[in-house]
Amino acid sequence: MTASHIRQEGTRSSAASAPLVSGTSAGAALLVVLFGSFLDLLDATIVTVAAPAIARDLRAGDAQIQWTIAAYVLALGAGLVTGGRLGDQYGRKRLFMTGLGGFMITSALCALAAGPGMLIGMRAVQGLTAGVMVPQVFGIIRASFAPGERAKAFGAYGAVQGLASVAGPLLGGLLIDADLFGLGWRTIFWINVPVSVLALVIGAKVLPESRSASTARLDLRGALLAASGILLLLLPVIQTETWGWTTGSYALLAAGVVVLALFLTHERRLAGRGGEPVFDPALLRVRAFAAGLGASALFFGGLGAFFLTLSVYLQAGTGRSAWETGLVILPYAFGSIITSGLGVALATRAGRALLITGSLTVAASQSVLRVVVGGSDDPGYWQLALALFIGGLGLGLAAPVLVNVVLAGVPARNAGAAGGVLSTVNQIGGAIGIAALGTVFFGAVTGSTTGAPGPADHGRAFGLVLVVSAVLYAVAALVMLALPRAAAEVVDR
Repeated sequence: MTASHIRQEGTRSSAASAPLVSGTSAGAALLVVLFGSFLDLLDATIVTVAAPAIARDLRAGDAQIQWTIAAYVLALGAGLVTGGRLGDQYGRKRLFMTGLGGFMITSALCALAAGPGMLIGMRAVQGLTAGVMVPQVFGIIRASFAPGERAKAFGAYGAVQGLASVAGPLLGGLLIDADLFGLGWRTIFWINVPVSVLALVIGAKVLPESRSASTARLDLRGALLAASGILLLLLPVIQTETWGWTTGSYALLAAGVVVLALFLTHERRLAGRGGEPVFDPALLRVRAFAAGLGASALFFGGLGAFFLTLSVYLQAGTGRSAWETGLVILPYAFGSIITSGLGVALATRAGRALLITGSLTVAASQSVLRVVVGGSDDPGYWQLALALFIGGLGLGLAAPVLVNVVLAGVPARNAGAAGGVLSTVNQIGGAIGIAALGTVFFGAVTGSTTGAPGPADHGRAFGLVLVVSAVLYAVAALVMLALPRAAAEVVDR
C-alpha cells in the first residue's frame, strides 16, 4: 500500500502548488498526518484480536463478525481513489481534517454500538472516512515537503506502518484484558477519540493547504457501481451459514456480475470521452498490470482472513486471552519489519524475485503452522511464534514492493491511475478473503460437531484455512512470474 500511494501521488500532484514546510512546522505537520495513517492501520488490525470479545458481548453470529471487519476494509477500498481526487480538487488539508473528524466520530459510535447491526454500519462509515483521510497523507507530504525532506518523511511513514502492525494486536489484547472502566472491547474504539482530537487541534495550525490544478470531474457513478457490485458478490458468501445457498443467493451473485459489467461499460465510455474514470479498462491490455491485479488480489486476499481466523482459533480454540493472542501474533510483525527494509532496497534490481520469494515464504509459513496446529489441541508459544515469524519475513519481502513492481510494466502516463486501482484492489481483495476464508472457517467449526465446538474443532477448521491459504500464496507466486523483473523507481513527475 505504501509504494502504490507514493507513486500515485507523485503523478497526481505534480501540478499542485503549496507552501513548503520546514523545521518545527514540518515536524508537527508530519506528526499529524502520521497520526492519521497510524489510526487507519491500527483500526484494521486491532479489531481482529477483539473479535471473540465482540461476539460474546453483542451476541454476534459468525457472519456478523466477518462483516465487522470486511465492511471497514471494503468501504476503505471503495473510497481511496475518490478520496484522493477530492483532496486534489478541494484541498488536501481540508479533506484530511474532514476525514479525521469523521473517523473520530464514527469511532465513538462504534464504541457505543448497542448491537452487531449498528457496529457493522458504523464500521462501514468509518472505512469511508478513512478512505477520505488516507490518500491525503501522501499528497500533503509530496506537495508540502522539500525534495530533501520528502524521503525522510516517507521513511518515517514506513516506520509508523511497522509500529502500527506491532501495536495493533498488542494494544487490542491489553485494552480488552484490562477492561478499563468496565468497557471491555469498546476501549479499542474510544482510544481513537483523544488521539484524533489532539491531531485535529495541531493540524488546524500547522498543516499547509494544497490542491491539484486538474479540474477533471469525479467519477462518482463509477465508484458507486464498483462498490455495489463487490457488495452484491460478498453478501451471499458471508451469509452462507445463515442463508445457505438458495435461489436468492445465486440471484445476488448474478446481480453482482451484471453491476460490475455495467461498471466496466461506464468506465470505457468515460475514458473514451476523455474523462478520468476510477478504472480505465484499457489498463487490462497491459500484461504486467493484468497479472499484477491477480497477484495483488491473491496475496492480500489472505491476510485479513488469516488474522481473523488465527485470533478466533487462539482464543476460542486454545483458551488464550486477548493479550496472550497479541503476544503470539507479535513475531509476525517483527519478521515483517526485519525484511521490509531489505525488500525496498533491492526492489529496483530484483523486484520480481523478491515477490516470488516472499509469497512462497508465506506459503511455507502456513504449511508449517498447519503441522503445528494439527499436532496438538494447544500448541506451545514458541512453536506458533516460529511459524508466524517465518510468515512475517515473507510478508516484509513482498508487500512493500508489490505495487511498484507491477507499475514498472505500466506506461508512465498511466502510473497514477494504475497505482490507485492497485491500492483499491488490495483492500477489496482483503474483503473478499475475509468473506470466503472466514466462511470456510466458521462453517467448518460449526459443521464438525453437533454440540458446542471444542479445541479440536477449531484446530481442524483453522488447519483447513491454512491449507487453502498456502495454495493461494503458491498460485500468487506463479502469477508473479508474469511481472517485470524490477520495480519502478519512485520519482517526481
